[in-house]
Amino acid sequence: MSSRPRAAWPLVAVFTAGYLAAYLLPTIVGRLSVYLGLSTAQAGLVGSALLLSSASAGFSLAGRVETYGPCRPARVGLVLCVVGYGCAALAGTVPLVVAGAMVGGFGSGTATAVAAAGIAAQSDPHRTSSLGLLSVSATAGALYLTVPHLGGGHRLPFASIALVALLVWPATSRLGGSAAAGPAVPAKGRLPHRRSGLVLAGGMLIWSMAQNALWGVSSRIGVDQVGLSEVTIGAVFAAALGAGLLGVMGAGVLGSKLGRAVPIGVGTAVIAGSIVLSSSAGSLGSFATGEILWNTVYPVVLSYLIGLAASLDVRGRWAVLAGSASSVGVACGPVLGSVLSEEAGYPGMGLVLGATTLLIALPVTAVALHIGGRPLVPGSVRRRGGAPAALLAVTTGAVPGAVPKLGAPEQAVTEISIPALRRRRLGRNAFRTAGPEGGQSNAYASTSDR
Repeated sequence: MSSRPRAAWPLVAVFTAGYLAAYLLPTIVGRLSVYLGLSTAQAGLVGSALLLSSASAGFSLAGRVETYGPCRPARVGLVLCVVGYGCAALAGTVPLVVAGAMVGGFGSGTATAVAAAGIAAQSDPHRTSSLGLLSVSATAGALYLTVPHLGGGHRLPFASIALVALLVWPATSRLGGSAAAGPAVPAKGRLPHRRSGLVLAGGMLIWSMAQNALWGVSSRIGVDQVGLSEVTIGAVFAAALGAGLLGVMGAGVLGSKLGRAVPIGVGTAVIAGSIVLSSSAGSLGSFATGEILWNTVYPVVLSYLIGLAASLDVRGRWAVLAGSASSVGVACGPVLGSVLSEEAGYPGMGLVLGATTLLIALPVTAVALHIGGRPLVPGSVRRRGGAPAALLAVTTGAVPGAVPKLGAPEQAVTEISIPALRRRRLGRNAFRTAGPEGGQSNAYASTSDR
């Protein structure tokens, strides 16, 4: 991506088009089962195939968005969404529906990869990811309120995703131009923070799997264990979705005031408790409390996880890889939930998922702390063997604005690479302090280069 951050709204629009299929997966699976005569397991496999196709697009594009430029792959992804989901909506046979869903899923993954890479290049990735989640949640909520009243069988959910992709198309012209002409070569350079990135990607895979394992069987818990009607369960889910919107807005307001580690760690612990409460519910009150609390905190933690992945690499490679790993977890979650609920019952499933979620919070929070998720407070930034930089600035009369305010997030350090040949030609005396000199500001000067 370009070093200059682009406007956020085109990224939010493309993010919405790419993420919408995952949000509408429950209604897609349900309608495939009812209107195409598929069993619940078979319909779930179709949904999993869609999400796995989306994840494969993300893995394929990791590190390549910068090479192709954001506009071209975004448009390719949206075209695949329109064609794939459109064909799935028009098809009346299972093989054609599955093929269309997988083509559309690959398009969704492509659009999401472009958006993730762009979010990583923003000056405030968390704010942009929060706007994206708010947009996709609002869009999915509007569809959940209207689609059930319009009928249309399995066609309407697929047609809705294709229509949103078509509406987002004009926004791609504001993403920036294509890369320079020439052979498409993946962006070079070693992935930064490899260990932290791998831990975060693996953690997001398991974290997403646990969330969607509960989501896949939530309606069955309400019907079989609590004894609620479909109308009542729909009302609970609508309230939970509204609470999720409030949670995303709250995350946007909170921003980086507490860093990333505190929201991720504390939020994941709350999610684990909500999973246990919802899965062991025996009344409407406990079931509704667990579902609403879970849906309130879930998008908040997800927005910080996306922001954390984006902060690992300004090119967006870790954001794409971690997002694709999360898609794999989303795809496998319903299968895991069905197996656990059949083997251990709903309360036993909740205990397993809650414990797993709580354990995952430890390494993921450690990554947030390691990368710099803590707020800048006295003692968090120190000179080598010296006093905290924030306190040093106060006591030495530093220029106002030269040092971040207390409570601001720690600043990232950018590595500058110098070709090997130039390094051999430059000596220590060739470098001097950056600043205005002779009407110019130079980072270094070398007599051999003049």
